[in-house]
Amino acid sequence: MTSILPSTTTEAEQEARLPYQDPSLTTAERVADLLGRMTIEEKVGQMLQLDARDDLRDHVLRRHVGSILHTSPERIVEANRLTGQTRLRIPLLVGEDCIHGHSFWPGATIYPTQLGMAASWDAELIERVARASAEEVAVTGVHWTFSPVLCIARDLRWGRISETFGEDPYLIGELASAMVRGYQGDGLDDPTAILATAKHFAGYSETQGGRDASEADISRRKLRSWFLPPFERVAREGCRTFMLGYQSTDGVPITINDWLLSEVLRGEWGYTGTLITDWDNVGRMVWEQKIQPDHAHAAAAAVTAGNDMVMTTPMFFEGALEAVEKGMLTEDAFDAAVARILTLKFDLGLFEDPRLPSPRLDEVVGSAAHAELNLEVARRSIVLLENDGTLPLAAAPSAAPLRVALVGPLADDAQTQLGDWAGGSGQAGWLDGQPREMITTVLDGLQAIDGWSVEYARGADILTLEDDPRGATFPDGQPRPRVVVPTPPSTELIAEAVAAAEASDVVVAVVGDRIELVGEGRSTATLELIGGQNALLDAVIATGKPVVVVLLASKPLVLPPSAAKAAAVLWAANPGMLGGQAIAEIIAGRVEPSGRLPISFARHVGQQPTYYNQIRGQHGDRYADLTQAPAWAFGQGRSYTTVEYSDLTLASDALGVDDEIVAEVTVSNTGDRPVRETVQVYVRDLVTSVSWADTELKAYRQVDLAAGETARVSLRLPVADCTIVDAAGDRHVEAGEFELLVGASSREVDLLVAGFVVQ
Repeated sequence: MTSILPSTTTEAEQEARLPYQDPSLTTAERVADLLGRMTIEEKVGQMLQLDARDDLRDHVLRRHVGSILHTSPERIVEANRLTGQTRLRIPLLVGEDCIHGHSFWPGATIYPTQLGMAASWDAELIERVARASAEEVAVTGVHWTFSPVLCIARDLRWGRISETFGEDPYLIGELASAMVRGYQGDGLDDPTAILATAKHFAGYSETQGGRDASEADISRRKLRSWFLPPFERVAREGCRTFMLGYQSTDGVPITINDWLLSEVLRGEWGYTGTLITDWDNVGRMVWEQKIQPDHAHAAAAAVTAGNDMVMTTPMFFEGALEAVEKGMLTEDAFDAAVARILTLKFDLGLFEDPRLPSPRLDEVVGSAAHAELNLEVARRSIVLLENDGTLPLAAAPSAAPLRVALVGPLADDAQTQLGDWAGGSGQAGWLDGQPREMITTVLDGLQAIDGWSVEYARGADILTLEDDPRGATFPDGQPRPRVVVPTPPSTELIAEAVAAAEASDVVVAVVGDRIELVGEGRSTATLELIGGQNALLDAVIATGKPVVVVLLASKPLVLPPSAAKAAAVLWAANPGMLGGQAIAEIIAGRVEPSGRLPISFARHVGQQPTYYNQIRGQHGDRYADLTQAPAWAFGQGRSYTTVEYSDLTLASDALGVDDEIVAEVTVSNTGDRPVRETVQVYVRDLVTSVSWADTELKAYRQVDLAAGETARVSLRLPVADCTIVDAAGDRHVEAGEFELLVGASSREVDLLVAGFVVQ
């Protein structure tokens, strides 16, 4: 192996003669020149992404690290200083988990979670959120976000449901593509652009028992049918990086799955971007999955499979060099990966400007403009699930204020409101939470409504934590989550809440989950509210006062039977910093509820999975003891008015594969308040050559209607989108009879139907 020799030329002489430092050359020319100058150690180092909280000097000067994550401005500046001492002075890529805002930056704008944003069904709005996030991320010296998540929500017990855009591949593809466009802007040479990452490729969310990173039993045909299309969409959108899932499929970890990485991604799709493993995927093949005997074999397998950047497996450096020494890898085995990494660095312009933290940081991060956008998306993220007419709450008819009893353990829990991947969620040891003054809780929001008198009683606690008896860390040194212990109902707390309810005109009860029940490695065995929350709801509903239940939860949860008597139910999927204001405005009728479910709600945990587009053919349509029907289905959501659909017509009901389905439907606002209606378009292929979903979302349009207004809505859909994946794994349109279904949700009762034939 070639040893590293100190440079004997001055910096000026070196810069004058090295082509890779010449910005007038093409990226390809600069990459080729630099690659030819690199030692094998420098190449292997470029493939490493390591934790900046560890020994930066060792990372940069010994391991020649190509990327760091979990940084601060001080660490970024120090890493850049150390890079200046290296032979080739290759700049670092700085990455971070900026999932719904700059997650771990004090004072950054934290938006609703991906699942919350998905309830808006608004790709343009989500693109604006990603663009604003990129602006905040870029000025802090970070170049790369590990977002968006394209996993399909299946088992609601899985701890990472909140990171998804829900259960439908089409909606996921639309919203994820918008997020990619927002992050990457008009091109990486824009100083406000950051690298987007499509993750987790692929099938990671198809868990066993909801357990995180468990074996995903997915056939290649099933992957092609539902799990791969969103990724193909963003690959063609130009997403520059893909992150690989933790799990194995058919016994093969995704990290070394040649079919997915080589045949499909790089082969069929022609993807030329950069692949990054998830946290210690290469090391986990040794210590957890136990399919490699040591790091040399693991590194050889990862490189051979086509991985580029290896996240947080420090021993990949020694392992890869050992693999070369033992003949498991050739010295040029790293060239393709390193070339892709260097391409990102040149395209970002890091050799000319390493994009260190900007002097403008304080004026951009957490700006007023971003707060305004945050409030807009929070309002759009909230879904009204039930309403008996109690909402919106009007001011009291007399001079006396409206008496509101606010109860529940999440009514004034600022950090829980932000959800996972935020200041207090535990992944970043340097940050306990976001500034309290930037967060509006439900209590804050209700107290700001003129003409209301708000009395707050917590009413219940949710959980306490105990140390895991197996120890504080996993074998790789990562911290184990502490064990959740539900808190029993408190007679005293419930009595306080009941007293407040009995003295009120209306009760607002805020219940849900906490961060200890959410995230990587934190899947749940149940979906029920835990702690004293069910007992609290039972008690306040039993008072006979109208109760508005606000489910402030990372994902769909199961409410107790007493909730059927609630006056209204809203779902706010961790609505971000200004979620409390948005919730209060909707309850007060200052904002119209417009959110629609991107995911179905179960009535009981035994229903898993509950997604709407399931395969036809099961025996019966219920369990012997319980219904199979969801509590609320994909696409559902109420408004403060009534909307009717009528007169669905097709321009032609005989079509070819190259034709377009042209339809019109009349949508009428028959109430006295304005509405933003999400007109949903589904397709049913009546007879298929293989088992297939009964209905699939294929398009949607959002229409704003004033009170009493009627609109004739035009809908267009290429016949080429009405595909299935056949037994051979090929996606195509099969000739025969189809139905176009148009309406307010995925429920059959909400849909008008028009038949057509593909010839």
